[in-house]
Amino acid sequence: MSATDERVVAAGGVVTRPAAGGTTRYLVVHRPRYDDWSLPKGKLEPGEAAEEAARREVEEETGVRVELGRRLPDTEYVDRHGRPKVVHYWIMTAVDEQPREPDEEVDASRWITAAEAATLLTYEHDRRLVAAVDEMPRGGRV
Repeated sequence: MSATDERVVAAGGVVTRPAAGGTTRYLVVHRPRYDDWSLPKGKLEPGEAAEEAARREVEEETGVRVELGRRLPDTEYVDRHGRPKVVHYWIMTAVDEQPREPDEEVDASRWITAAEAATLLTYEHDRRLVAAVDEMPRGGRV
């Protein structure tokens, strides 16, 4: 099996927090390497459970600690290197936020509305996940 045949496994979340008027804000990140806006996520480390990886990646990329909620549908696609990739997602609720310095992996994060996500997020699969969570009671918040 060649390196391009190996499936990449990642995990992340649709991170939510309540906003004024009973609305929900969603956390998105900008990755300068790809110049894209996406949901926070990253690859599993050897032996790591997907739930642990999802929490770790969100905190590493954004400085936000989360409570895991409902599991969302996986996203599957072919990555930039031609490898099949699956990303396991959860609804997450922010419980604490620490300042994080921009770096080469993530240089910005934003809390945005679902309407803003529909135009800012680069990938259709991310836009679909945010829209689905936003249609849930309380914007999917735990």
